[in-house]
Amino acid sequence: MKHVLVTGGAGYIGSHACKLLAQQGYVPVAFDSLVTGWASAVKFGPLVQGDLLDRDALDAVFSQYQPIAVMHFAALSQVGEAEREPGRYWRNNVLGSLNLVEAMIAADCKSLVFSSTCATYGDQDGVVLDELSGQKPLNAYGASKRAVEEILRDFGASDGLEAVVFRYFNVAGADVDAEIGEWHQPETHLIPVMIEAAAGARGALTIYGTDYPTPDGTCVRDYVHVMDLVDAHLKGLEWLLEGKGSRAFNLGTGTGFSVKEVIAECKAATGHDVPHSIGPRRAGDAAALVSGSRRAIEELGWTPERSTLQHMIADAWRWYKTGGYSG
Repeated sequence: MKHVLVTGGAGYIGSHACKLLAQQGYVPVAFDSLVTGWASAVKFGPLVQGDLLDRDALDAVFSQYQPIAVMHFAALSQVGEAEREPGRYWRNNVLGSLNLVEAMIAADCKSLVFSSTCATYGDQDGVVLDELSGQKPLNAYGASKRAVEEILRDFGASDGLEAVVFRYFNVAGADVDAEIGEWHQPETHLIPVMIEAAAGARGALTIYGTDYPTPDGTCVRDYVHVMDLVDAHLKGLEWLLEGKGSRAFNLGTGTGFSVKEVIAECKAATGHDVPHSIGPRRAGDAAALVSGSRRAIEELGWTPERSTLQHMIADAWRWYKTGGYSG
């Protein structure tokens, strides 16, 4: 049996990766602290509850399952929190990843698909980012992810670790079967917050800043459907297993949407108004972040076919109406 260790496998993206891995004949082993993940999201393979800061727990899971590779999603990822508590981000994201890599090397497991972020590029307005764009993160979240990329490079040189690194921005949507989806408590991501507001499950959402140098003054972001995203991760795994070596890929559509545009599409997709108010800018937010994916398309054969606002919001709305997770 081909086991793949999925850190953060009880979380939003990790659970979708587990479903796709299982469909392709792998056995996904979800390793998750359940601080933000959900045990009920783990439906496609075993769950091991553990923390990346616990090296003994990592050694035990490698010994028990002997995975052929690792998909590493587990991380803290909130920009505002990273501004307030940078120490948590350096400790969890960097030290946790270092523990993971050292446990991999000790277990002779040397293939890693790493979920990084285009936040490593910082605020580069007016350009479509590619893998050669300069990395100048604005906050501890982006900086911690960039540091992990450097760790992977160094262990590649010293121990033969091979890593496919994916840098991407906003992920949205849900499993098309609505078995799993995005369910944070509390929720902070725009599309699910917007859906909650449209459904009357919360008060008006806040637009953080309307004075950015963008066409309508609100932040512009590139969105990728979660199923397109995990499809790229599966292709990255296969890339490594075929012996093609370490490589970094951006994942995006090359098209950005403003907060106001997303709100308008939510109304069209759900048939409900989206109550909203205007607030001040959040520290650390860039004005416009858009990423191309030419390398992933040409080299991995990846196509973000579901990554339209219509598909992402419709799938997220369908998932929301299931009632989400309870534990």
